Amino acid sequence: MSTLHTQLQALAAHVRDPAHHAGPVGIEERRLRVYRELVFNNLQGLLAGTFPVLRKTLREREWHTLLRDFLIHHRSETPLFTRLGLEFVAFLEAHANPARPWLAELAHYEWAELGLQLCDAAAPPHDPQGDLLAGVPVLSPLAWPLAYQWPVHTLGPDNQPVDVPPEPALLLLHRQADGRVQFSQLSPLLYRLLTLLEANTRHTGQQHLQALAAEAGQPDFNAFLADVRPMLARLHASGVLLGTRIG
Repeated sequence: MSTLHTQLQALAAHVRDPAHHAGPVGIEERRLRVYRELVFNNLQGLLAGTFPVLRKTLREREWHTLLRDFLIHHRSETPLFTRLGLEFVAFLEAHANPARPWLAELAHYEWAELGLQLCDAAAPPHDPQGDLLAGVPVLSPLAWPLAYQWPVHTLGPDNQPVDVPPEPALLLLHRQADGRVQFSQLSPLLYRLLTLLEANTRHTGQQHLQALAAEAGQPDFNAFLADVRPMLARLHASGVLLGTRIG
């Protein structure tokens, strides 16, 4: 068993980093090459499918080097293939790329679509017809407000900025009833409201809006409320807001 363990450890190290780790003694090069190519090609196929924009943006050699670095340096916390993309995001966040400082955020944005498609979070008990001002609004667990330093929704081979924009990219990802994920841009006010509701368990809609009006320096709350009401109605009609909390 000790010998088998040693061989497996040597094989794993070789498959990850063949340039610095020889294969197990007694296994011919032809067979080792099969293992190396199988692992690398499977990894490449899975990640290229999850991160198509990132893949197209990088040169072939740069993409392969990034995958090899991921194999060598990252130790995944889960064996699930469906979580591999998130492990890749974590790797990019921990290893900044000075030439492409937006790389990790682009990867997270691309992963979020798959993450939302796989999400099975259940909404708390709620009244779909509840008063969104008097009650505690419930944000759908399938609606994710996201903020990025870089314009991740426009990045690609022909748009690779070098300077951080003055304003963040505020986005909403929402899984529709048919399973499709819809992307939309948010105003700072709407993003702030959705993030408040995301963490909310007890404040009413009116309490949140009063706080937002104060933050925005709006002295006339009634006028502010008149402007915001249609936005709340649209969020409810689209399923981003499910209604009001029960209990």
